[in-house]
Amino acid sequence: MGINTESDIVANLQIGPTDKGMVRIFVEAENAEIPMDFDPDEAEEIAQEIMAAAEQARAVSRKTPPRRGR
Repeated sequence: MGINTESDIVANLQIGPTDKGMVRIFVEAENAEIPMDFDPDEAEEIAQEIMAAAEQARAVSRKTPPRRGR
């Protein structure tokens, strides 16, 4: 499965600090729980990547005509 592959998987995402000074991204989906811990600098890099991706997605959505019906 790649970044552009659509999926019907429903997941829950939680992000927050741990008591060890890390930032945890916690993904829960069906029968899987994935805790991922990052130091604050890594977490800021990830946040910057998410912001850049959001900006690029907005640019793509402005170029794509709206969908009509299915």
